[in-house]
Amino acid sequence: MNINFSTRLIDWYADHKRHLPWRETSDPYRIWISEIILQQTRVAQGYDYFLRFIHRFPDVRSLAEASDEEVMKLWQGLGYYSRARHLHQAAGSMQGVFPSTYAEVRALKGVGDYTAAAICSFAYNMPCPVVDGNVYRVLARYFGIDTPIDTTNGKKLFAALADEMLDRQRPAVYNQAIMDFGALQCTPQSPDCLQCPLVDGCVAAREGRTAQLPVKQHKVKTSCRYLNYIYVRARANEKEYTFLKKRTANDIWQNLYEFPLIESDAPLSEEAFKRLPQLSLLFAADELSTLHVLCRDVKHVLTHRIIYANLYEVTLSESSAALTDYIKVDVNELGEYAVPRLIQTFIETCIG
Repeated sequence: MNINFSTRLIDWYADHKRHLPWRETSDPYRIWISEIILQQTRVAQGYDYFLRFIHRFPDVRSLAEASDEEVMKLWQGLGYYSRARHLHQAAGSMQGVFPSTYAEVRALKGVGDYTAAAICSFAYNMPCPVVDGNVYRVLARYFGIDTPIDTTNGKKLFAALADEMLDRQRPAVYNQAIMDFGALQCTPQSPDCLQCPLVDGCVAAREGRTAQLPVKQHKVKTSCRYLNYIYVRARANEKEYTFLKKRTANDIWQNLYEFPLIESDAPLSEEAFKRLPQLSLLFAADELSTLHVLCRDVKHVLTHRIIYANLYEVTLSESSAALTDYIKVDVNELGEYAVPRLIQTFIETCIG
């Protein structure tokens, strides 16, 4: 352990730490929920989700006993929905008691090395070093390491260095300190090196390489997908209905509900869409005559994909027998179904 490094970090943390609800507890369940929520989610966005999630599911047992639909509905808008599915599955495996050893925590569905280390150090004060994006950045810059962090050698190197630098007498506070330091002080863009308590020993600051570190070898490849949704407007018994279907394939938004969908290989004009043979499998000719566009070219960005989506509307007669593979939903009850953010955007902005 570098005593000067860890002491300065912890002293900085005493003055600058963020006061967050999951920091005010040693309950491993609540810490676990916060860590899963904050995977690929900014604190500002995850804060209210955490409060709502804990209010509804205050312990392992309440989460385990919940339905998939309720868990997904509370997660709606956070993205990376596999996190919610794994969270629910893990809760069901605990038999009402959160595990208390690193090996048991690491074995939970959806828990990796970083999350297990965070839970065990924060809840049980175990000497487990955390290595997340913030830690990579602080260590890479301070020691001037240009080994790519997304390679096997890089991961091993930084894991060993994080373990070496860990304050084993105060692992919880040290881990929180280095993570907050990376999030608030040693930021990805334009870090405030002049006010940094570690600047006199920082290789990147001395050599003017803060913008180049840490190094990543692989660039994320993005692909485009073109989704054409159909909002069905139907009336029966003086009520208005629409149709939804749950996504069950191993794909984006698994287990979330959406409107009838036709995916295309390329962008389609409105006229080209109306000529698709798939439409005749869903609607009769007189029903297709009502088809018109509600929203076009809505861009939705995911980590590895850029989605371009259109929303069309079709009006069905009360006696229509179409869409037998879909569920009929009272439009006033749409809010009870967990849907992707894109569909929620359509509901809020395009459907009158």
